[in-house]
Amino acid sequence: MKPVYVINGFLESGKTEFITYTLAQPYFQVRGRTLLLVCEEGINEYDEELLKLSRTDMVLIDEQEQFQPAHLIELEKKYKPERIIIEYNGMWNYKEMKLPWHWRIEQQITTIDASTFPMYFTNMKSLLAEQIRASEMIIFNRCDDVKDLSGYKRNVKAINQKAEIIFEDSNGEVSSIMEDDLPYDLKAPVIELDDEGYGIWYLDSLDHLERYEDKTVRFTAMVVKPKDFPKGYFVPGRMAMTCCAEDMAFLGFACEYDKADALKEKQWVKVTAKVAKEYFADYQGEGPVLHAVGVEQTRQPKETVISFT
Repeated sequence: MKPVYVINGFLESGKTEFITYTLAQPYFQVRGRTLLLVCEEGINEYDEELLKLSRTDMVLIDEQEQFQPAHLIELEKKYKPERIIIEYNGMWNYKEMKLPWHWRIEQQITTIDASTFPMYFTNMKSLLAEQIRASEMIIFNRCDDVKDLSGYKRNVKAINQKAEIIFEDSNGEVSSIMEDDLPYDLKAPVIELDDEGYGIWYLDSLDHLERYEDKTVRFTAMVVKPKDFPKGYFVPGRMAMTCCAEDMAFLGFACEYDKADALKEKQWVKVTAKVAKEYFADYQGEGPVLHAVGVEQTRQPKETVISFT
């Protein structure tokens, strides 16, 4: 199998800078040649000397019709690379990318210009979501004048909960979410979560569970009872629109409740629960587990789906 590394993002998002930095690192001085497929030309260009020193052959493919398995195999035969790096065109839908059967994507990274992120997120959300959804790492650069990095992180996490998100300004990496950015009081005896607060709490718990351990939360939720769940557990949560109306996800954590068997699927309840960090089989490791203090039937909320837009 031929290892492939995909770097995607919109034009001028920092793809070339990231690849240039990678090629120049000592750890990249490995055996064999690298085939670099560049799918759009930006302002920054690759230095010929760097390409030579890193044993990299660069090929421009600026038409999507050329980015087909047959042509890619021809390039592989010509350059005989040990690995392939693809600087993918941000205007090409990632779902339509077709690679030769023996090319295996080892890693996908998305670069985002923080100064233009709101524009792309508003106007080209579906294309951006496809870039983000399969990426292990999301790099926001040029963050110097951005005040709401926590909002950026929530937007991305809503699409890809497992991605590592890095924020960088002119001085290097910066922190992402501060406790002061949260729309609820972590010191309150009971943390009350409205629609916005529930989504933020859910995503923040995935990254900073230590903030919520042994704290009590209260929220309105829909009951889900997975077939293989252990007795005495259910999942209270909310449906969320992560990108568009066709892109929905159920956000909820396992909840221990001694009367779980009496609950009905899709019943609306008001849950008061204590948060713990515990092993749970469905998580395949440790994660947030709720211990219900109280579960009361309640009315269906006016807006049943929460939104991260």
